[in-house]
Amino acid sequence: MIAMLGMYDMPALQGANDRFWQLIRANLDYGPDQLTRNLDCWEIWQSPDLLFAQTCGMPYRTRLHDQVALIGTPDYGLPDCPPGYYQSILVVHTDANGETLADFAASTFAYNDSVSQSGWSGPMTHLRAANLSCGSLLETGGHAASAQAVAEGKADMAGLDALTWMMLQEHATFTDRLRVIAKTTPTPGLPYITAKTQDTGKLSQAVHAAIDALSPSDRDLLHLKGLVSIDAASYLAIPTPPAPKQRIQVP
Repeated sequence: MIAMLGMYDMPALQGANDRFWQLIRANLDYGPDQLTRNLDCWEIWQSPDLLFAQTCGMPYRTRLHDQVALIGTPDYGLPDCPPGYYQSILVVHTDANGETLADFAASTFAYNDSVSQSGWSGPMTHLRAANLSCGSLLETGGHAASAQAVAEGKADMAGLDALTWMMLQEHATFTDRLRVIAKTTPTPGLPYITAKTQDTGKLSQAVHAAIDALSPSDRDLLHLKGLVSIDAASYLAIPTPPAPKQRIQVP
């Protein structure tokens, strides 16, 4: 069996994620001893041995929805979002000229991955709704890397997961060089998933109990407020923009 919590697992949070998994495992009375951190996400998400993992809404709707089962969606209590929902935060450099999204629309946009809801799909849908489009693209491989690219002047704007933005403000040293220029419409957050052969009801109960049993410090670190049920149709209804036409690797 495989368990993975790689979506929000920056070094400062790994201990809390490990303790969260141990609580889930204890409630289940089975499962792997340790979280997996050395395998590709797609390999884990599509494995028949998957017991517990977190994925992003875009991979779920575009490739995974008929291969995995939903356990539930964690609620992080994000501002301006319904329980279990999140949004993309669009950031620019603190010293950059411009006060509106239109001022940065034709500039270099940094995104983590072309199958990311918050890093790619949400921002592109938001720009399109405003009759705007981005200029050149910089694929970074991670939200923190996208934010740092803007902080270091390698890109002009980046799209970040709202929770990652909060965590970077708490644990990174470069966020004082960034400011928020826009926020997208909230969409369903990153769901917990399992293989279709697993008991989703039992897993959901185990996660609920584990969140309740977390220490206050770990709950604060992970920003976990609870677990909500968001149906597959809500994820599948989110629009998917065209894939990037140009990719530039980070120097």
